[in-house]
Amino acid sequence: MHRCLLLAAFLFAASAALAAGQEQKPAPPPSPCTVTEQHQLDFWLGDWDLTWPGSEPNTVQHGTNHVIRILDSCVVEENFSGGNDMHLRGKSVSLFDTRSGKWKQTWVDNEGAYLDFVGDFKNNMMTLSRAFTTPDGKPMQQRMIFKNLAGDEFDWSWESSTDQGKTWQVVWPIHYRRHK
Repeated sequence: MHRCLLLAAFLFAASAALAAGQEQKPAPPPSPCTVTEQHQLDFWLGDWDLTWPGSEPNTVQHGTNHVIRILDSCVVEENFSGGNDMHLRGKSVSLFDTRSGKWKQTWVDNEGAYLDFVGDFKNNMMTLSRAFTTPDGKPMQQRMIFKNLAGDEFDWSWESSTDQGKTWQVVWPIHYRRHK
């Protein structure tokens, strides 16, 4: 009987230790594709009609943008077309990088451009920027800002700075309106 009690006590202690060991295992980190920040670009998803000031005074040019999620919804893919008004066609892929806590985007187009951006979503605006050196050796910064987010429309602006971001010049403003 004494052995049975010792065996029962040993089994109980071993079982409790095993259970405690299982409780102490840390939970696996969430998938980078399911973090809350991953949805900060959801406003951009869909089919869009675009307008921007034309090259001639008092004219407007038109284009389109088709934005979807790909790769198990982890990546936002953009497909831009300047339509009949502009030769430019381009594509970008964007994702929220959980390691840096920043959004990252890569843009490529039919004019040979490769641009890489980093940014974040604050105050109901998405800002993605990059620094580079011009061919003549001057430092420059570029950024794009998604702003005035209102469900079925918003404004986007392409801006540049030659004074390390102290001042910015709007180079290309585009108004997005959801295609109906």
